[in-house]
Amino acid sequence: MGASDINIREMTESDLPDVMAIENDVFTDAWPISTFRHDLTAELSYLFVAQVDNEIAGYVLLLCGVTEGHLANIAVAKNYQRKSIAQKLISFILRIAQAKQLAQIILEVRPSNAAAIALYRKFGFDDWAIQKEYYSNPREDCLVMIKPLTGDTDCSNR
Repeated sequence: MGASDINIREMTESDLPDVMAIENDVFTDAWPISTFRHDLTAELSYLFVAQVDNEIAGYVLLLCGVTEGHLANIAVAKNYQRKSIAQKLISFILRIAQAKQLAQIILEVRPSNAAAIALYRKFGFDDWAIQKEYYSNPREDCLVMIKPLTGDTDCSNR
């Protein structure tokens, strides 16, 4: 499977069973399905799935404010991890954020998730703040990362 075999499209209600399977498998503090249902119809929420053949391999949620975007959720099914899917999803939502002329994008990540932090840094996200005891199950602080949007949405040149 190459990066060209990955199709990114808008998430639909019919994707939710597959999305929830990934969410519950990847995260110990998974979001409830009601959150995804809400964001599917929220005006400033942009949900996309990465599809390989006919299988949902991952998803991403971008929340847009007036000047700031929030990469609120991203996950890749365990059997598709380390196959450039997260990278493609991040590139995709960064292009959307730039098209909406957002000045920056933020995200939260567990400090123990070294692989995710390394990926975000490849895209130019920098450490911004620590929120104490943000996560539960297990209890952990949150690293807030920020990226100014300057036109560079591709990490392949880093």
